[in-house]
Amino acid sequence: MKLRAYQSGDLPAILNLFRDTVHTVCARDYTRAQLDAWAPAQLDAAAWDASLLAHQTLVAEENGMIIGFADLAEGGYLDRLYVHRDWQGRGVATALCDALPGARLTHASLTARPFFERRGWHVVKEQQVERRGVRLTNFVMER
Repeated sequence: MKLRAYQSGDLPAILNLFRDTVHTVCARDYTRAQLDAWAPAQLDAAAWDASLLAHQTLVAEENGMIIGFADLAEGGYLDRLYVHRDWQGRGVATALCDALPGARLTHASLTARPFFERRGWHVVKEQQVERRGVRLTNFVMER
């Protein structure tokens, strides 16, 4: 596995990975309506690209295929961490987090919470967030 900086040309693969991961990996913890609100079929590609470029964004690749990504915003906020469904549990998320040592705050999904807890993060609070009129549970976590 190789980690490298995000480039705008990665965006189509990143968006597909994000949608697919949310709709498969997170399906055990969220309803179909929640998944659709979180990762709709149509995403604002320009906004995603601008955000990923503004943050410290890393992409994990294996044989030229993007298998994960993570981005760190100002102040140590780990904004996104997603791993391809076929690469879950194979160290991709750990490698991405290890390469972003300044991360100290995140909003973790029900699905991601155990991963962060195993890495020494703790829940500050449980919260309900609204996406496209649908409420989802997540956790403010810090280390």
